[in-house]
Amino acid sequence: MSALKTTLQGYLSYKGREGHLGFVLHRLTGLGTLLFLVIHIFDMAAFYWWPTFFQDALNLYRTPPFMLGEIGLVFCVLYHGANGLRIAFVDMFAPHKWAIHAQRNAVRWTLAIAIILWLPAAIIMGSRLFGG
Repeated sequence: MSALKTTLQGYLSYKGREGHLGFVLHRLTGLGTLLFLVIHIFDMAAFYWWPTFFQDALNLYRTPPFMLGEIGLVFCVLYHGANGLRIAFVDMFAPHKWAIHAQRNAVRWTLAIAIILWLPAAIIMGSRLFGG
């Protein structure tokens, strides 16, 4: 248990501006996507094994908390994907860009791109959430 506590303290202790924000967001969006995948796999298994439960689950997914979660999931997938591409690009083609000043701009651009891609989906999904 102390190893978990040490790991969490290391993640949550502030180490620096954009680089730390990018690191934490990458981990959180990965966990958000993983949570969705676990729910989705269970849901698809329920379709086969418990068809009546599957319909109840679909009704649950149409509630506002789950619809908000779907909007958050879109951001998780977009940010995690964009940040993963940024990390892979720097690792493979531009290792000199691991300098702090370059990473500050890269993290800002990655977040901006993810938000720009996410906003139309969030607006469309949000309009459905609020009865549009």
